[in-house]
Amino acid sequence: MKKVILAEPRGFCAGVVRAIDMVEGALEIHGPPVYVRKQIVHNHHVVRSLEAKGAVFVDTEEEVPPGSVCVFSAHGVSPAVRSNAARRALDVIDATCPLVSRVHQHARRVTRDERVLLLIGHADHEETEGTRGEAPRRTVVVETAEEVARLPLADDTPVAYLTQTTLSMDETAGIVEALKARFTDLVGPRGDTICYASQNRQNGVKSLAAQCDLVLVVGSRNSSNSLRMVDVARQAGTAAHLVPDTTHLDGAWLDGVSTIGVSSGASVPEVLVTELLDALGDLGFRDVTVERTSVEDVHFSVPQQLAEGRRTGQRLTGAAASPAEPTDRSAT
Repeated sequence: MKKVILAEPRGFCAGVVRAIDMVEGALEIHGPPVYVRKQIVHNHHVVRSLEAKGAVFVDTEEEVPPGSVCVFSAHGVSPAVRSNAARRALDVIDATCPLVSRVHQHARRVTRDERVLLLIGHADHEETEGTRGEAPRRTVVVETAEEVARLPLADDTPVAYLTQTTLSMDETAGIVEALKARFTDLVGPRGDTICYASQNRQNGVKSLAAQCDLVLVVGSRNSSNSLRMVDVARQAGTAAHLVPDTTHLDGAWLDGVSTIGVSSGASVPEVLVTELLDALGDLGFRDVTVERTSVEDVHFSVPQQLAEGRRTGQRLTGAAASPAEPTDRSAT
């Protein structure tokens, strides 16, 4: 029998829900156009949907007309970007994920202690660029365990490490072990800085990989957490592919497959998962069961000024956002 095992949880995390809500709130209050620096989250469907409502996505704050509303994406920005936005008198709405903001706080703290920050992440990712910007002269990005031995630092250099929130737990563990083996004065964060949603979705994919012939992860090609989910499945020995949408589904992947695992990255709307399930159903995979590996009850509130503006219709002035603290934690 051809069947599908659908992972739960999947799709939108609390930070993504909050970020999208903040762009929609800004549009309600100010009307279009509302400018968004970078993609608000890494998903092409979400971006197109917000563009249709009047959001204008730009690569830098320099492209935003002076005095306009500018939303910072969920991935965070550097202090230099904030200063430049202030210089241009932009009305900033900061949709940085609160978990990313915590990483920034850690970065400021450890570099104030005159440690070199070893930032585990991908150098070209927006989140890493923002975190590195907190202390660019004291931060070194580390992408692989092999790079640790080549770092131009003495082994007794006071160092600290942090991780990009969307990485694979297994991937970062090897790098952390290499750092511990080399440096004699190394400190880490108080807790794991990989976000709860990335952890939960990776755990779900591991479970799917143990039961399925093939794992399909719905997510955009520039979504780090979605790509890591594909990596996790492959490292478990199961064939896996990223599916940005149903136009990317390759029927050849299904040859000889009886059980398919399906999940989605933390920035993926459920409609894309539904469309994939429908497409698989047309190909004979109509038996769908749901496997829940954790329960998520995290909620991030929007800034009070934005919530009040939506209620009253009052336009926002000045910086209208400070990242919220979670009201609950996820149960895993």
